[in-house]
Amino acid sequence: MTALRFTPLTLTNGLTFKNRLVVPPMASQTADLNGLATETTINHYHNLAQSGAGLVMVEYSHINLAGRSESNQLGAHDDTCLPGLSQIATTLHNAGVKTGLQITHCGGKDSAGISVDIMGPSGITVPAYDRVLPTPRAMTVDDIDTWQQDFVNGAIRADKAGFDLVELHCAHGYGINQWLSPLTNQRQDQYGGSLENRARILLEIVSKIKQAAPRLAVMTRIPGQDGYPGGLSHDDMGQMSQWLVDAGVEILNVSSGIGGWNRPKDKRGEGFLVEDAAPLTGTTTAAVIGVGGIESIDYIETILATKQVDLVAVGRAILAGPSEFAIRVMAQQK
Repeated sequence: MTALRFTPLTLTNGLTFKNRLVVPPMASQTADLNGLATETTINHYHNLAQSGAGLVMVEYSHINLAGRSESNQLGAHDDTCLPGLSQIATTLHNAGVKTGLQITHCGGKDSAGISVDIMGPSGITVPAYDRVLPTPRAMTVDDIDTWQQDFVNGAIRADKAGFDLVELHCAHGYGINQWLSPLTNQRQDQYGGSLENRARILLEIVSKIKQAAPRLAVMTRIPGQDGYPGGLSHDDMGQMSQWLVDAGVEILNVSSGIGGWNRPKDKRGEGFLVEDAAPLTGTTTAAVIGVGGIESIDYIETILATKQVDLVAVGRAILAGPSEFAIRVMAQQK
């Protein structure tokens, strides 16, 4: 009998992954200061493809220079980024894997202090357990329109570059997470207040991407919960997931939320975020990815067999040695 991690998975749009292993987006800090991919970036993704994973995600890429989180962050903000992004996608496809580009705006989470215009939904400082972040200004309706178009343009560039899917980063306290969370979104207009209103900006972005780039699958990296008192709950994210799928999302990549981008001190062992992903698995037509310190064959097979997740993301264990991971985890088919 073939091990579960080797079984293919086909999304609702027809895109098929050869197995259930995913390399999640991980910042490599190899782009140049203009956000353009370098030879080091290309080699990095060629290396990650040796892991044998069916899907290799490309790191968070800013959709506007004002939305950068670090100086050497990869960009999808301008057509000058296209040659490098195309080369990354081609490199991964030549290695026999599917690939997606994660796009993001940091919003008020400018921990590098490089943005000249820090903005967020309500001008509320993003709470964090390990640092004090700058206070952003509240975004206007014009800002919202620009922001949404920047995300759509980033997705169009992912499409033109040949990626199979685009992922919207809505977790880890970054810009979209700030819109979703009641901690940072306390607006009184149509984009604030109720859960539905707080989700509106994201749902509109998804719908616009599906219209502008219908070939692309759309994935959202969402928090299973905010992990911060008064933040997004599991119930909130269950409802939001259904709205996202109705808008056209094919994959839910479940991670951490406001203030919780580092492993909590009370979370030990493998899959510390899988318990946040499991309640969403099977509740919609979207495939669900689980993540969080996953590295062993037994754990991967267990969470697939018990249907806690549909796909398994392995980050640091692959980053430490993609070829070694392939030998250890991907060589044994039975």
